[in-house]
Amino acid sequence: MKSVSHKGTTDNTKRQSSSRCVKQKNNVNEQMNIFFMARNKTGSGSLIIAIALLIASCGDKQAAQQKTPPPTPVAVYTVHEGNASYYDEYPATVTPLNQVDIRPQVAGYITGIFFKDGQHIVKGQKLYEIDQQQYQAAYQQSIANLNVAKANEAKAQQDADRYTDLAQKDAIAKQTLDHALADLQSAKMQVEAAKSNVNNVQTNLKYSVIYAPFTGTIGISQVKPGASVSPGQTLLNTISTDDPMAVDIAVDQSQIARFSQLVQKKANGKDSTFTLVLPGQYTYPYPGYLSFLDRSVDPQTGTLKARLIFPNTKQILRAGITCNVRVQNNAGEKSLLIPYKAVVEQLGEYFVFVVNDNKALQRKISVGTKISDKIVVKSGLQAGENVVTEGVQKLRDSSAVQVGPPKAQTGK
Repeated sequence: MKSVSHKGTTDNTKRQSSSRCVKQKNNVNEQMNIFFMARNKTGSGSLIIAIALLIASCGDKQAAQQKTPPPTPVAVYTVHEGNASYYDEYPATVTPLNQVDIRPQVAGYITGIFFKDGQHIVKGQKLYEIDQQQYQAAYQQSIANLNVAKANEAKAQQDADRYTDLAQKDAIAKQTLDHALADLQSAKMQVEAAKSNVNNVQTNLKYSVIYAPFTGTIGISQVKPGASVSPGQTLLNTISTDDPMAVDIAVDQSQIARFSQLVQKKANGKDSTFTLVLPGQYTYPYPGYLSFLDRSVDPQTGTLKARLIFPNTKQILRAGITCNVRVQNNAGEKSLLIPYKAVVEQLGEYFVFVVNDNKALQRKISVGTKISDKIVVKSGLQAGENVVTEGVQKLRDSSAVQVGPPKAQTGK
């Protein structure tokens, strides 16, 4: 016996209904002709009302049939918890642990540059020299002034000693002794002032040569020999540490407790909790560790800065690189996993269709890492709910659905 599909039956019903309407319209046309022939005799409009009702009734039947689409057949997946080992990714920026701008502290002309651009330098290495002639001359003059002040102090000391002896013998007036002691005190002050001037000029002479404040890598020189520089204004260069390097990420405030525990975790060469993915999807071969969390949450973004430390013996990491940090999720925690094909992305937001009472309700969710053909759901779903996996493209919010047998649910 041949089976007749539901679709075929529906089409036949529609054709039969349409045929009845055509016949009814033909009958109406015949009645209209009779009406117009008899209208002058009767003057009645009752037939017009009957005809209008008949046409409206036929149109309403067709509209009702068109406004009630059949339920959309779909396949569903029951959400359940499972252990998932995966990595959360955070945008990150490589930054030096220590970085300073080198600026001159005295004015003058650059007379020497003692490094190559981009060179690895060590603490105390000579970098720049500013014309020392004026500072050397000022230093020598200050030394001479100090010697003159010391000579005046010695003379004043001798006069004070002599007048003191004479005063003890009542050989001079007491006023003469007082003047001699005042001159001695003034000479001592002049010596101190001369010493201070020597220190000041000597400092300027010292600042005319610039040394590396720490070991690291120096950048490209911003000045050339002969360039005029001003104290505190002219940027000469930038120097930064290069091994190890810091990597900064922004952690949502909801994850502070988790990252606080990770701070206590000791770093070792085999720990892969934190890995770095550089531009071009290059995975950095050396794992890092979490050094510290910032003191406060940014109220504008609701995030907290976390700093990680990575070794950089081969100088692969450079300051300013934008990359991603992968943080291994705790495999002991339960996570919700659903098929990735059940997720619909719209303008950067993610949705699924949850089946409830044969209706597909659109639900906004927050997703985590994609693992094979599944994705981690952070929020928006609960275990035991059914999400649509097939027929998603045909659905809208609150669409009627016909659920087929659920697909076999595999593990991780």
